[in-house]
Parts: sequence; structure tokens; C-alpha cells
Amino acid sequence: MPYPLDAAAVRTWCGLALEALGRERERIDAINVYPVADGDTGTNLYLTLESAARAVEAAFDGHASAGTQPDLAAAVGAMAHGALIGARGNSGTILAQLLRGMAQVLAAAPTGGSGAADALRRALRRAASAAYEAVAHPVEGTVLTVATAAADAAEQTAADAGEAAEAAEAAEAAEAAEVARAAHQGAVKALRATPGQLAVLGQAGVVDAGGCGLVALLGALADALSGEVTAEPVAVQAGGPVPEAAGCAVTPPGADGCADPHVGGPAFEVIYLLEAGDADVARLRDRLDRLGDSLVVVGGDGLWNVHVHVDDAGAAVEAGIEAGRPYRIRITHFGAGPRAKEPALAPRAVVAVMPGAGLAALCADAGATPVTVRPGEPPASGELVQAIRQAHAREVMLLPNDPELRHTAAAAAEQARAEGVRVALIPTRSAVQGLAALAVHEPGRSFDQDMVAMTAAAGATRYAELAVAEHRSWTMAGVCQAGDVLGLIDGDVVVIGPDLARTAMTVLDRMLSAGGELVTLVLGADVPASLAEGLERHVRERHLAVDTVVYEGGAHAAPLLIGVE
Repeated sequence: MPYPLDAAAVRTWCGLALEALGRERERIDAINVYPVADGDTGTNLYLTLESAARAVEAAFDGHASAGTQPDLAAAVGAMAHGALIGARGNSGTILAQLLRGMAQVLAAAPTGGSGAADALRRALRRAASAAYEAVAHPVEGTVLTVATAAADAAEQTAADAGEAAEAAEAAEAAEAAEVARAAHQGAVKALRATPGQLAVLGQAGVVDAGGCGLVALLGALADALSGEVTAEPVAVQAGGPVPEAAGCAVTPPGADGCADPHVGGPAFEVIYLLEAGDADVARLRDRLDRLGDSLVVVGGDGLWNVHVHVDDAGAAVEAGIEAGRPYRIRITHFGAGPRAKEPALAPRAVVAVMPGAGLAALCADAGATPVTVRPGEPPASGELVQAIRQAHAREVMLLPNDPELRHTAAAAAEQARAEGVRVALIPTRSAVQGLAALAVHEPGRSFDQDMVAMTAAAGATRYAELAVAEHRSWTMAGVCQAGDVLGLIDGDVVVIGPDLARTAMTVLDRMLSAGGELVTLVLGADVPASLAEGLERHVRERHLAVDTVVYEGGAHAAPLLIGVE
């Protein structure tokens, strides 16, 4: 007797599917040759479904205290959401979209009977079409083809039932379990045909790995609804032993002297969750499609999972930042082929973003790798990654020195980590905080101790900047006119003055009222040395036991930067 299509069936489906993918994970990994032969499709599918199963269990736990169970809509919604936030790799991202498509239909489905069977048919069709919509450039002979075949087979059960009804005049539509079983069988048949549809599969003598995972998922669904474990393991395998002659395409990357499977393709896989609207995501798709390949964007209702293969991982993350709020960013380096012998890596280095040639030179003199920026032209994450590479060190302390660069620096750090560099992102918000952190940097300490010391030094440094207002505007200190000198402390305007010297003195007095031992002054290129002399004298006369150091910021630096430690 078939089980009803309800929340309990969804829970059982998750459990059986996890068991099936757990058994076949290594086999699916071994035949993973498309879109890249990175041998992780089985693992990614398993981890994606594991996230979905956890979400379903959480839905049941949430109702347990009230002595109830979630309804079908809550269960399938949880399954789809769990897959979306936990999707791994190209295959896992597509699986999340397949489940989302099914959930969109099943959320309104009746439990059991011919109504449930019809809903399951529509759900399978919606799943296939949603997956095609999510992939930038659909390719036949993949999981997309298998999903379509499953939907076709499920719909055929309705046609068969119609013919039987005309003959017997009393037959009812097929049960949901029969629909699921037909979908599974249709998927098996389509899977076996994939080597003839996609050349890389035919050359390797294997079927599509993602399609194998979908067959396992549909077999588990049929078992959950029928109550009978009838899916045969061969359905998720390659239809026979993987031929040894297939060579590099079906062996672990780099094994047996094979060339790297990613040579000629993008170097990185970038995945992140994104909070954004539909219009922003549409623009993001276009931009990412120009940056790389294997683009899959799934989700909706403000939450998306983005997957792409690119050479510039930072640019892919930056595109997400422009579209909305990316998080849970994962960047995987596919690896590289043999390289020429390179010089030995230094143990640790510092990369610092600096506004002005003078500060950049100061950093270089201290042994750091500077990234010089011009006003209004912040560095891209790719520039920061290149600077990290040029530092040629196993460990790098990255100083962004600007609160607006936190996302860019984070993306660069992730990409560098994917390349094997250990990176600490020191949260410096100003160049003077960067100088304070650099002053306590000690390569002889452990990585963690050095990171803590530099972070503490930056955090103990209050920072200020003096700038000239370009137009009339409202500020926290009142209304300023064009030409007024603005004194900003920790990023907020606190003083509006008539000239640089008097405004700087007021800012210094405010900062030193809370105490301090060292004042750092960084002068812009057009600021006279007499200003520094006057400020040093002011500090000596008004604040006892406070030392002052002065640096030339050079061109493109602010008129005056102040740090108080």
C-alpha cells in the first residue's frame, strides 16, 4: 500500500536519499568528468542533501514541543531551503534548484490519491524547467537531460491511466508512488544514454555523475512512497565497470602522471549565498557569464545561491557585492599544472593599502608590500590578490586601512587562501591604524600572536582626517559650506573650522582629552611643513608626556591624517 505524499514521506525520502548517496558517493566521484574532472560530484551532492535533511529534521523538531508535525508545504519548503543554503559545487547547486522547483508545486499538493500523483507529475516538470532556467548555458547529456526524462516518464503515467480509464471506464489515476517509480525508471534509461549525448562522457566511457545522483534521489523518493526498497544500486553507477583505458578523465586529479584536468579552464570555483532582488540578480548573471563559465544561479524570494568558475575569484565576489549582500563565500582553487622552480617562500609578509606615494614608500621601507591608491579609485580584490602573490610568503597580514574595503579585502583573502596562502585580515580602518599595526609586526612570533598584536595596536589607535568640503551639506557637527575644513574622528565629522591649523588643533585636543602617548601626523603633498611644527608645539604645550611623529603622505594623501595611541 503506497504511503501518502506528506511531511513524513518527505522526511523518509531525505533519509533514504542520504543512505543511497552515501553508498554511491565514491563511485559518483570517480566518474565525475564534466564540467570539470575534480572528482567531487558525489561528495557535493551528499553534503547538499545532508543540509536539506537537517532542515527537515529542524522543521519536525520545531513542531515536536506542540505535539504536532509540519504539513507537506513546511517539509518540502524546509528541504528546498536547506539544500539552497548548503549547496556545494555545480551539481549541488543544480540539485538545490531541482528541489526548489518541486517544492513550489508540492507546497499546495493534497496528501495521497490521484491528486497527489498529479501534483508530483507537475512538480517533476517544474523541477526540470527550473534547473534549465538556473544554468546559464544548458548542455544535454547532463543531469538536466535526466531530470527532463524523469518528468516525461511521470507524465506518461497520466496518459496510460487515461487509456485504461477509457477501456475499463472505472480506473483511477496512478498513485503518487507509481509516478515516482516511473520517474525513476525514466531517469535510469536517460542516464544510460548520456555517454552518447556528451562527447567527454563517451570518451571516458562513463555516464553523467550529476545524473547518477538524481537517479539515486528519485529511487529514494519511489521507495519512500511505496514502502518497498526496490531501487537497484546499478541505477546510479556507470552501467558497468569504469574502463581503465579511460585514463585521466576517471582517475583522481593528478594521479598516474595525468595532466591537470583544469588546464585551459578557469582556475577557481566561487560559491556564495546572496541576498538580492530579482533585477540585481539578472544583472549579476550577465556579469558573471562574461567572467567565467559553469554559471548556475538558483533561489528566489531574495535569497540566492551563486556558483561560477572563473579566473578572477575576487571579481566574481565583487559582482555579488554590487548586486546585494554575499556571504558564506567559498573559493576553491582547482589547482595548476607543473610550474617552473620558484624562489623559496618567505615565512610571513605584510600587504598594506596606502593612500599616497609617501605612505607607500614608508611601508616598503618597513618591509611591507604596499598597494598605492588614488582618491576615488579603490583597489579591486584582484589587485590585492596580486600584491599578496608578489609578497611571496606562506603567511600574509593584510591591512585594508579603509572601512569601505572590508568586503574587497575579505574576497582577496579568500582567494589567496584558496591558493594556499595563510592570510589574516587585520581590521584597520585608516592608514594611521595600519602604521600602528605595522610598527608591532614581528615575523618571529607565531602567526596567531602576531595577528593579535597587530589587531590590538590598530584597535588602540584612534584616527582622524582633515578634509576640505566641496559643497554645502549637513554633517553631524552642523551645516558646512564649500571650502570649510572638516575634522573627522573615527569617520564622523565632529569639527567644522575656517582653516587647517585651527581645526587640526581642535581635533587633537578632543582626541587627547581621553588620553594618549603618541600622536602621528601624516601630511598631504600640498600641506606646508610649518603646519606640522605648529601642531607639534601645540601638543607639547597642552598635553604633557605626549610624543609626536610626522610623516609625509605624498600625492593623493588627505591634507592631514592624525593617529593617537
